[in-house]
Amino acid sequence: MSSEYEKPATTIELLVPVDKYLSAGVHIGTHVCTKYMEPFVYKVRPDGVYILDVRKIDERLQIAGKFLAMFEPAKIAVVSARLYGRKPVLKMCQYLQCRPFVDRFLPGTFTNPALTTYFEPAVVLVTDPRADAQAVKEASEIGIPVVAFADTDNRTENVDLVVPANNKGRKSLALLYWILTRQIMRERGAVPANADLPEPPLEFEAPV
Repeated sequence: MSSEYEKPATTIELLVPVDKYLSAGVHIGTHVCTKYMEPFVYKVRPDGVYILDVRKIDERLQIAGKFLAMFEPAKIAVVSARLYGRKPVLKMCQYLQCRPFVDRFLPGTFTNPALTTYFEPAVVLVTDPRADAQAVKEASEIGIPVVAFADTDNRTENVDLVVPANNKGRKSLALLYWILTRQIMRERGAVPANADLPEPPLEFEAPV
């Protein structure tokens, strides 16, 4: 891991220890990097894999936590078409009482009141702007802000707040959603500023 990411010389207060980020692989990108994601890249490995900057991941998680905490929980839509995002999304919504949309996102869910699945969110959080493109598109059409976990290969049009991260890995998504859930609860005063959730990140992990 040390060859992929060097720990900062000075101590920076992160939401979790840097080792926890590294062991979950939240910083591991892909072989492709879009212009949108270039500012979040730490380095490129010899094998061509782009590595994200852990400090920027952490910084954006803090910003996203503050932002999402401003909304009524019942009006937050959390979306994941990705299989590995399903359990983390359901766990987040269990803690925060927000609305999960996992598996297939039915077109018109945010825009067609005639649908039985219709939901009018105040903000949308997506696991992957590409896999969850329909939700991003509909949120944009109705002027709803979008927060998205975005990997190095993602485009981020219509995304208002990018959280750079490995949005494909099982352990990565579990840790990301665990941290964000905890951060929102801390911002709301639902848990003390230095307290954790009752369950560890492992409980947010999708089954193998």
